[in-house]
Amino acid sequence: MKLRPYQESIIDAGCEILLNNKFVYLAMEVRTGKTLTSLGIADKVKAKNVLFVTKKKAISSIEDDFHLLKPSFDLTTINYESLHKLPKIKWDVIVCDESHSMGAFPKPSKRAKQVKLLIQGCNPYVILLSGTPTPESFSQMYHQIYGIPTNPFGRYKNFYRFCDDYVNVKVKPINGLNIRDYSQGYETILKKMQPYTINFSQKNAGFKVETTEDILYVRMKDETYSLAKKLQKTLVIEGKTEVIMGDTPVKLMSKLHQIYSGTVKFESGNSMVLDLSKAKFIKEKFLNKKIAIFYKFKEELNAIKEVYGETISTELSVFKDTDKSIALQIVSGREGISLKEADALIYYNIDFSATSYWQSRDRMTTKERLKNKVYWIFAEKGIENKIYKAVTKKKDYTLKHFKRDFLDL
Repeated sequence: MKLRPYQESIIDAGCEILLNNKFVYLAMEVRTGKTLTSLGIADKVKAKNVLFVTKKKAISSIEDDFHLLKPSFDLTTINYESLHKLPKIKWDVIVCDESHSMGAFPKPSKRAKQVKLLIQGCNPYVILLSGTPTPESFSQMYHQIYGIPTNPFGRYKNFYRFCDDYVNVKVKPINGLNIRDYSQGYETILKKMQPYTINFSQKNAGFKVETTEDILYVRMKDETYSLAKKLQKTLVIEGKTEVIMGDTPVKLMSKLHQIYSGTVKFESGNSMVLDLSKAKFIKEKFLNKKIAIFYKFKEELNAIKEVYGETISTELSVFKDTDKSIALQIVSGREGISLKEADALIYYNIDFSATSYWQSRDRMTTKERLKNKVYWIFAEKGIENKIYKAVTKKKDYTLKHFKRDFLDL
């Protein structure tokens, strides 16, 4: 396989950074070829044994890239959740895909801890990959690299000491308690990372894709609106065998988010489809189109399957090799996969996370593609449009937004 000239240039630059510093961060935007580039770097440093850590859904596409490139090393691919199953092997190179997923703070996440232990066990070269290294806060950088001995913040014993120099820590009163907010990291964090980082955008790569978004409103069943209105008023709805609770603002926000798209999860943990209006609208609107549908809640997938039957799949391999459309959960499908075969991308519902919005909408993009069509399916007078206004401004939709929009607080 012939790499693009820009990928070859990044491989050369990345190899130099890796050899000098033991790690490199490839901050390459979606669809610019992070996987191939990282494999190329591993090959150039003459690695024999490479571990590629990623999301479960991305494993097959990474292995496809490996077979296309035909590098000289042995590759093991594994998802983050299965790291504890790895045998104790000395890896020459470890590649951490979607590295920002290790960025939780102030405490490190389980996956960040596991990667740290892995690195300490074999002292490998480390390649970090992400199109959005710090999607919500510069503070997210620390735990992505804290396990790498040569990282630029290595002199700090932990995140809290790191904050002394790199974070504007604020105290916020929440429910009568003073809570420390560590999200205001300084931009100097990224400046400190510059010698280890290669930034590369779709524009740098020569992408000319135009993404257009349309919001399509669906009139849900009258019973759906009645249920939402009643829950807002009474906060608790008791049926013969199940109960819907909205007795706190957090619960109410979640329940309305479900109900306006036609599903609900009860206090028992059971859930059900209430309204197929969205699924029926999508099937009619995009008849004979090969589409990718992002859904938010598990029960929404059941609604889609009930309407689409055997013409919808949840497997990428089936989507790529047949004329079937695909349905994917937003968070699990927003990273590390390509949906380039889709005629359009359809959102059955919307996530509260701005990261989900910006990452998932680019899944169809390729260098050759000129147009992306994205459609948002919102309930008339629902909650989705309020969420959309926040995430398009790169802000998560929070409880503060919900209280303002629905509770007049």
